[in-house]
Amino acid sequence: MYAFAILIDQIINLYIWTLLAYLAAGWLIAFKIINPWQPIVRMIIDVLARIHEPLLRPVRRILPDFGALDVSPIVLFLLAQFLRNLLQSSITG
Repeated sequence: MYAFAILIDQIINLYIWTLLAYLAAGWLIAFKIINPWQPIVRMIIDVLARIHEPLLRPVRRILPDFGALDVSPIVLFLLAQFLRNLLQSSITG
């Protein structure tokens, strides 16, 4: 059971890091630092979007509209951290 809990913790950790990469890529595209039409960049963005958009969409539906400010990644990040902390506290006792 301990090994399974560690595996889930590592998956959540990986999800958090890819969420941060997805957010960073969005900012880099918004400020025109990277070109989203390059095939490699487009492929990376598409993979990250397929991973994160299914969980970001429901959060966006629940949150009120803040205009151009999207706080759904922050909520998802905090939720993932909460799950990690909950899992780690259940592992340690």
